Amino acid sequence: MSEYVVLLPGNETTWQATSQEERAAVYARHIAFSEALAARGHTVTGGAELTLARAGKVVRRGPDGAAVVTDGPYAESAEQLSGFYSVQSEDLDDLLQVCAILAGADDGVEVRGTVDHSGGAA
Repeated sequence: MSEYVVLLPGNETTWQATSQEERAAVYARHIAFSEALAARGHTVTGGAELTLARAGKVVRRGPDGAAVVTDGPYAESAEQLSGFYSVQSEDLDDLLQVCAILAGADDGVEVRGTVDHSGGAA
């Protein structure tokens, strides 16, 4: 079975302006996504909604090798990583079809395999 990460980009400014009813509809899509994954034989092994990018910290190594910590976000962009799911699946094509539950017309999701360091790539 292969492991995939479903990355959920989003515009934090837009999300913060979203009404409670609109947020409830988004969360309902996540419930439908999780239920569809389970019904179709995929297994969620982890995931989370992330805090705002501006609350993050960026760690780099300074010239002397010491950690240099600055306030986030890592990169300035209109979209930030808002959350993720880790999913085990034997059927990538079907997993991609289920991911359409979360994808909108203007905002998609990214699905990437994880690297198996025990001898191969997922």
